[in-house]
Amino acid sequence: MEFNTKHRKLSKTKNSVRTPASTKPRLTKKRIVTRKRKCVCFPENYSVVEFPSIWNELRQNGQLCDGTIVCRDMKSIRIHRAILSAVSPYFKAIFINSLKKGQPEETEIFVDVPSYYMSLILDYAYTGTCTVTAENVEYLLPYADQFDIVGVIQSCCQFLLQELRPHNCLGIFKFAKYYFCGELEKRGKLYIRQNFSRILKECNEFKSLSYDELEDILRDDELNVRNEEIVFQAVKTWVEHDIETRRKYIPSLLSCVRFGHISYKYFKSKILQWQPVVEDEKCQEALYPAVVFLTVLDSRPGTEADLNDPLARPRIPYEILFAVGGWSAGSPTSFVETYDTRADRWFLSIHMDLTPRAYHGLCTLNNLIYMIGGFDGSDHFNTVRCYDPVANTWHERACMYQARCYVSVVAHGGLIYALGGYNGRTRMSSVERYYPDKNQWEMTTAMNKQRSDASAASLSGKIYIVGGFNGQEVLSSAEVFDPDTKQWSFIRSMISPRSGVSLIAYRDCLYALGGFNGYSRLNTGESFNPQRGGEWQEVTEMFSARSNFATVLLDDMIFVIGGFNGSTTISHVECYDGDTLEWYDAAPMNLNRSALSACVLAGLPNARSFSYLAKAVPAAGADQAHHS
Repeated sequence: MEFNTKHRKLSKTKNSVRTPASTKPRLTKKRIVTRKRKCVCFPENYSVVEFPSIWNELRQNGQLCDGTIVCRDMKSIRIHRAILSAVSPYFKAIFINSLKKGQPEETEIFVDVPSYYMSLILDYAYTGTCTVTAENVEYLLPYADQFDIVGVIQSCCQFLLQELRPHNCLGIFKFAKYYFCGELEKRGKLYIRQNFSRILKECNEFKSLSYDELEDILRDDELNVRNEEIVFQAVKTWVEHDIETRRKYIPSLLSCVRFGHISYKYFKSKILQWQPVVEDEKCQEALYPAVVFLTVLDSRPGTEADLNDPLARPRIPYEILFAVGGWSAGSPTSFVETYDTRADRWFLSIHMDLTPRAYHGLCTLNNLIYMIGGFDGSDHFNTVRCYDPVANTWHERACMYQARCYVSVVAHGGLIYALGGYNGRTRMSSVERYYPDKNQWEMTTAMNKQRSDASAASLSGKIYIVGGFNGQEVLSSAEVFDPDTKQWSFIRSMISPRSGVSLIAYRDCLYALGGFNGYSRLNTGESFNPQRGGEWQEVTEMFSARSNFATVLLDDMIFVIGGFNGSTTISHVECYDGDTLEWYDAAPMNLNRSALSACVLAGLPNARSFSYLAKAVPAAGADQAHHS
């Protein structure tokens, strides 16, 4: 679905509905220009009306009709003027001749609209619904806008919102802006920010953006880009599409790139050597502060960039990592740390209403964090707590049937599964699942093996669990659960037995990382593709051996966080890039801890409050420095 507003400028004119002869009524331009409608894109702004079935019955039978609409293709449609007037102030004004007081009411009007589209509008007028498709929405919305039919506008906007994709979102955004669909425009802009990297690759309309539109996107603090090289690539792609016309914008667009987050090597080879920069002194002048900044930084290995410098101002992360609880300094903790991946910084917050615990499970569902089971040094918990990061509040939820520490937790199909664990007496094979809408747990099929300190993940409609400890031995076995049949079955065992392991689904594969094999902590990992079967395959080793650590997906990389290395708890964090098959260091947590859990929430409306900009820069608002 492609959108082009330029070629239809005429259809925007509100007085384009005309009668063929001068004797037929016309609305004056004044009525149209002064009409200022607030955005009605979505239902919260509009009350839904019940449409009696008798209306459509009369229409289909051609009974009691008292008006006629003649369409562009000269097809006449018999209608009931009162029904059409009820959904359209526009038609009401024409039919009752409101601008010509004392004149007889009109019974026949001409509309410069094809009968196909007029029939869709009449479908809505008589039934309250009409069929919106990818093929008709681009014309149906302007016609509905022209006739002031709010319900059809809403239907079109709802449809377009569901159709937002990287290849069409720029067109939909411009379309919404042009027809004053404010809410759709707002959500379209949000989608563009959040999916910018894919848009750059997949959207043909990117190169047709105006300079102002591109600059607005690239300067946005909330632009979701894994690195600033992507921003430079966007500038380069846009400029080179029409180099002669757009050359003059390069200095200004280069200032949208936050060079403090670009490597000196890339800057030197790709940016300073870009031909338009080589040829233009103004471009070189624009880059001079970045040259100085990056040269100084490069000359001092190990030095971190000053994030308060405008050149290194981090963007607000789209995804926020939460690391909760764990074992630190000989006791369980209630501390929560959040990680800003754009600034590569951790922030520690104390949650006073959270009891200390370790060896618990953690998962996200509907932008809430669920903390399940665990251990506080003396008690094994069956309790469940739920954190709302927008309200910054914890709430109790229904308890599980069984206490579980060393529990494996996974969200799947809108439910939360708690698998195995230790209740203080025995290692368990039992499984229960939580229905958030009902706030209830139910027991489901037990696993084939007793497992505590195992790890579970959801992939392609199924739940997998690997490793763990059964009370006698560390396990290498793995199982899969089919929620449709409620059956567990074994899959290929891992290469190494692993307890305190982390399992994560990444790019259609399962990755089992680290853990304890009964003798030592491991820095090894292995992957398994359920679609291909076969054996588990070794993956690149981590820098640090670790067990009982946390693992998440962030920026399309696997992050491993904290854990126990065999002699001490650690704060080390590293990330695995599936493109390079290598591990990279990330900033360590503020606390050394193991037996913690972590999760990632994306698209939080208050993401800024968890970011470096809110927490470390006084200018960003001291009142936001500590959200907890």
